[in-house]
Amino acid sequence: MGMFSLVRRRDLIRFTGAALLISLLGCAAPESSVRSLTILHSSDLHARFLSDTQGRGGFAQVATAIREERAKSPQSTIVLHAGDFVQGSPVSTIFEGTPVWEVANHLGIDVNTLGNHEFDYGWRKIKEFLSHAEFPTVTANLVDDQDRLLTDEPYVIREINGIRVAIIGAITVDLPKLTRTEFRGPWRALPVAETVQRYAAELQGKVDIVIVLSHTFDYEDDEVLERAPDVDIIVAGHNHGGQKDIKELDGRLCVKVQAYGRELGRLDLTVDTEADRVVSRKWERIPITTAKYAPDPAVAGLVDKWESKVAEVVDVPIGRSVKRLGSRDLQPIFEDVIRKAVGADIAYMNRGGIRDALPEGEILARHVWNILPFGNTIYKGTIQGSNLPKEIAEGRSIDPRRRYVVATNSFIGDQWVEKGLKMEDQGILVRDKVIEWIKQAEVVGH
Repeated sequence: MGMFSLVRRRDLIRFTGAALLISLLGCAAPESSVRSLTILHSSDLHARFLSDTQGRGGFAQVATAIREERAKSPQSTIVLHAGDFVQGSPVSTIFEGTPVWEVANHLGIDVNTLGNHEFDYGWRKIKEFLSHAEFPTVTANLVDDQDRLLTDEPYVIREINGIRVAIIGAITVDLPKLTRTEFRGPWRALPVAETVQRYAAELQGKVDIVIVLSHTFDYEDDEVLERAPDVDIIVAGHNHGGQKDIKELDGRLCVKVQAYGRELGRLDLTVDTEADRVVSRKWERIPITTAKYAPDPAVAGLVDKWESKVAEVVDVPIGRSVKRLGSRDLQPIFEDVIRKAVGADIAYMNRGGIRDALPEGEILARHVWNILPFGNTIYKGTIQGSNLPKEIAEGRSIDPRRRYVVATNSFIGDQWVEKGLKMEDQGILVRDKVIEWIKQAEVVGH
């Protein structure tokens, strides 16, 4: 009896083991629905082909950083750029942006959105940029009076490591404040949060993750987090300072890095494709420096080709500075230069028009081009004290009965004209007058 029971138990064990083996061989274990996704992102490269005086950025270094970071997770990585490829260097200014898009094709970018400075050479030039690009550019809220899109599509869908990812493009609704009317043409920006939510809602069930790739102000990022519940992630640009930490609301995220290629963002996610939600996230802001990243040879060659075309004009010594001068230092200096250039009583220079610092030591004409890349001219007008715009009146003792001769740059002057003030273009480049001032002073920054 005991022997029979032992044999039966052995047969049962053999049978159970065989059945388990057959089960394992016949049916593969269910595949996990949790997968990894890495988003590498940059924004506002602004045609800064070369590293700055502190060894930060440079297109060739950006290309190397993207390549090396992608190599860490090649099957699960997508690379995004959040607008403003152009405007910010002599090459872009002289050749109206097109070379920048040519070089950008070699950075490894997968999807881009438009920034406001893409309009700086006129909206028709954007069509030329897009024809050169070897990657898609999407902007969902940029339409004409017939609601036709400027870009080919409002969004693209990509499958990355088994994750269906939608990337919706967006640009700030404040575009009219940032772009001259004749350059903007018939195009306007619809409200960001409402527009992206409409597209994100349409995409539910078709994708696992919805990303908004936006060139927007911080307040607009906040509005998307608050009002667009079907958006999972915002990868944003336009704020050149970036963010220190992730913005998060109800598990939805917003990230933004520094401009000029000084940082590359790396957002590592795990995504549950059954629940269509982000399970975990880790965000890193990676400094891009010449000490850390060697230049990519192909990109460096293209950069050299274009930089050689402008070197004779901009790589010319014009003076020295005893210290580094940032935008706060330069604003009153430039206002004085503008004022004296046209014999005005007072002048105004917007700090946003000052795009870089003047370095300590030798000053090249290139430094001034980088600081003042826009080709703005000086505007002049006579305005009653009581009617002076607040930008120029603030901080000054103004007699409301006096008529003041006022000067500013063409970007601000156009805005004042639209408000009904009479200003006339003097046809004098602000940049030329600043270069002339430095040459005459020889040493600045005392």
